[in-house]
Amino acid sequence: MKSEIHVATQPSKPLMVFDGDCGFCALWIRRWRQLTGEAVDYLPSQDPVITASFPEIPKEQFQKSVQLIEPDGVVYSGAEAVFRALAKNPDRQWLFHWYESSAVVSDASESIYRFVAGHRTAFSIVTRFFWGGHVEKPNHFLTRWLFLRGMGIIYLIAFTSLWTQINGLIGHDGILSINQLMPAAGQQFDAQGIGLDRFRQLPTLCWLNSSDGFLELQCVAGSLAAILLIVGIAPVPCLALLWLLYVSLATASADFLGFQWDNLLLETGFLSIFFAPLQMLPGISREALPSRLVLWLLRILLFKLMFSSGWVKLMSGDANWRNMSALTFHYETQPLPTWIAWYANQAPLWFQKFSCGVVFFIEIGCALLIFAPRRLRFFGGGAIAFLMIVIILTGNYTFFNWLALAMCLLLLDDFAIRRFLPEKIPGFFFAVPQSIKKLRWHWDVTVVLAVIFISISFLQITAILGFRTILLRPVEVADGLLSPYRTFNGYGLFAVMTIERHEIIVEGSNDGVNWLPYEFKYKPGDVMKRPGFIAPFQPRLDWQMWFAALGDYQQNPWFQNFCVRLLQGSPDVLALLAKNPFPDKPPLYIRAELYDYHFTNFAERRATGDWWKRTLIGEYLPPVSLRE
Repeated sequence: MKSEIHVATQPSKPLMVFDGDCGFCALWIRRWRQLTGEAVDYLPSQDPVITASFPEIPKEQFQKSVQLIEPDGVVYSGAEAVFRALAKNPDRQWLFHWYESSAVVSDASESIYRFVAGHRTAFSIVTRFFWGGHVEKPNHFLTRWLFLRGMGIIYLIAFTSLWTQINGLIGHDGILSINQLMPAAGQQFDAQGIGLDRFRQLPTLCWLNSSDGFLELQCVAGSLAAILLIVGIAPVPCLALLWLLYVSLATASADFLGFQWDNLLLETGFLSIFFAPLQMLPGISREALPSRLVLWLLRILLFKLMFSSGWVKLMSGDANWRNMSALTFHYETQPLPTWIAWYANQAPLWFQKFSCGVVFFIEIGCALLIFAPRRLRFFGGGAIAFLMIVIILTGNYTFFNWLALAMCLLLLDDFAIRRFLPEKIPGFFFAVPQSIKKLRWHWDVTVVLAVIFISISFLQITAILGFRTILLRPVEVADGLLSPYRTFNGYGLFAVMTIERHEIIVEGSNDGVNWLPYEFKYKPGDVMKRPGFIAPFQPRLDWQMWFAALGDYQQNPWFQNFCVRLLQGSPDVLALLAKNPFPDKPPLYIRAELYDYHFTNFAERRATGDWWKRTLIGEYLPPVSLRE
């Protein structure tokens, strides 16, 4: 609002004067100073310069509202002063035009300003509750730095752990030999007249070479690229290569790399390509500013993961989730529990039900806080991180929980992260560049990426909510075309709780009478073996054995191949096991028995020392030999 006051001492540029004794005013002045930069000066009314230079403005005027003194000596106050100051930023000029061109907007703005100014204490409390001590537009340089290093570590774990198993899983003498599957797939595509589109339908570099050496080379290349990403060398090329290699190996090893965390790594890794700085060496940046658009895409991905995982539990109709008793089964029936899960399983029913309620509160309620103001978003991220840590302590879900923790970092900003770092470290390791050059093509690509990602994510979320609309048909088509890359995914973990734990015990014999068991490295077998901590490493065979026990051997062709390799004595497959009871030569017969496993209780464990107790259910695979 323009006042009748004109000052004799004219400032060289616009000067915003505010009540320095008002903490609420000082809070928002920092935001306005950030937006206007050097175009506007800011001084508290208590500054002696103000008193000496502008005696025409009464002191009580400063206490009522901010005063904008223009270089021509005209003084503006209230909402108009704010709009005029912000208009000094070319990107904010539309705000003042909106104010100036509409009487409704200007009158409403002044009324709101007066109301807020008259209740500054209350609004200060509200502001600090939702935003804390920072209402400025935050930076995310530290956030990005930490997140990308986390991605590098997770990729390194994923590739190195797969490297130790790849030959036994899909090598020449592995369970599912890729150098046999690729020619067969090629013949099928040829018969259907499919040419180059085979690279989209089955996206793997193994079309070029499917030897054991090339499989290992992909793992080695992925490990080296992950190390370069960790040290900050060429992050965009490294992330692109990491995504390509993981798509290739996940496609070639679909039976063993078909889990939701493999999909999550591909989706997060793909978005990270556009979040990383375009630079070749640390500190030499062509685009230093983290993309807020891609930042929000990554946050939406975290929301999709958490909300979907919670909602599918409610919508599945599973009575155990509905009556909050699911966790009474979870700890002992999950694929690879830890020894802490044994203790968690002993907790009373009321605690298990309470814990189940906490899971729903975090996965659904706290996931929504991702879109809330700053402090509530921090709370939501902290709750999700807490859930991930509890899962890490009680179950071995490979790098899944670690990846989710890395994504929780994206809910923070540099203001929050600096509070936990020594004062000198951020400036040394995370120096914010003085000049930032954006590349136009990068922005255009991220907009296209955002449209695709948000459209498909909306389709996936509406699907789990039970809504369908014909308007989503084009998105369904796009989703179908992109689905082989496993880069835009739906999620939903443990929709139906497994209430029984069945374990397959594989045994060999030379006479069909005396049988000796093969011992796996990590999955339950020997009842005296204490469950251990394995994650973030994932023993792919042990995991598949858990899923195989949910069905029968006819539903799991890979299991039949596994038994064939044991009969052949394949060194690569035997290397995946902890104990081979036939070290000299392979047995003549293989069979598999199915057992029902339960954790022991305190009394049983004191008496026997066993962590598990088991009951034979029956035959899983009848005795077979190579001739059969």
